[in-house]
Amino acid sequence: MTFTKLTTRRNAACPAADDTALTAGTDIWAIFRALRDSHTQFGLRSGHMQTLQAMISFLKPGHGETVFASNFEICRRVGGIDERTLRRHIDRFLDLGFMTRHDSPNRKRYRVRSSDGQSISYGLSLSPLIERASELMAIAQELENRRRDCIFLRKQILTSLAHLEEVSPESTFVPEARKALRRKLSEAEYRALLASAEAECALMSTAVDAPKAISLPANDGQNVRHQSSSEKEDKDLEERPTPDTPDVRTLTTVCDQATAFSTNRLGTWKDVEDHARTLAPMMGIHITTFEKAAKTVGSQKASCAIFILLQLGQRIRNFGAYFHSLTLGRRVHQFNPSLLLKRLASAEGIAS
Repeated sequence: MTFTKLTTRRNAACPAADDTALTAGTDIWAIFRALRDSHTQFGLRSGHMQTLQAMISFLKPGHGETVFASNFEICRRVGGIDERTLRRHIDRFLDLGFMTRHDSPNRKRYRVRSSDGQSISYGLSLSPLIERASELMAIAQELENRRRDCIFLRKQILTSLAHLEEVSPESTFVPEARKALRRKLSEAEYRALLASAEAECALMSTAVDAPKAISLPANDGQNVRHQSSSEKEDKDLEERPTPDTPDVRTLTTVCDQATAFSTNRLGTWKDVEDHARTLAPMMGIHITTFEKAAKTVGSQKASCAIFILLQLGQRIRNFGAYFHSLTLGRRVHQFNPSLLLKRLASAEGIAS
């Protein structure tokens, strides 16, 4: 006699005809792994999964999908849990529809057969679990895809943060982002953090080009920072305006925002440099960063950067980051204060 697989859920109140044997193409352990990987979606804990694993281990190929082992034997195979815990686990699986109970009159679990080959099984049937294989596989795959996407997003964020640390050591965004990454974030939170990191990177990479908003492209000219063979020559060079450094009058006229903060007349480069050192901390630029920039590009160009950034005002999101990019970044050689001031004056209708 040929048996066919029952695909409808049996009534738990009635004895069931014998389960069909697990077909060759049915891998109940693959179904178990799918549920194990997605168990939190159903409110299950690791203890529940250990119980289910023990119950599946009692199934024999070709002998149906019903567990006939006693509670005592299941508890032993789980690892010695008490019977009350086992009953709670079984009740949870029953509530979720992953198994059905077929009780015999004496509550024992066994199978009886007739002379013509028909049989009735009393026990805990895992047929509902097998019938929901496609659902569980899909949920597990979705969670796996989400996990891989989160790992990928996290790596992208870390790459962006490493870049920000290189171009803008003083950025406050990096420590805040790294603190957020200590937690287990959702995919949406990872994407939001990545968008913020990419925005910060874009801000840093275009810092030199910030004046573009008012048609002030960065200069493509050569670097005019000269090497000298003595400290005296360095000092003389520092006092003389270089070809891409404006005169004091042009700087103070165009950058009237910085000039307005001075109580004294800015008539010499020393006056300008002293005022720039006063303005830098007010703009969130550490004085040591200013001094480092002054040694790198010269105090005149460093001071011009302070004046120009303050003049741009609300167009600048992070004065410290922009200043670092202009004077210490990888495109420092493109910084030409004279050209930027000329374009700034033209945009604001100031005769330079």
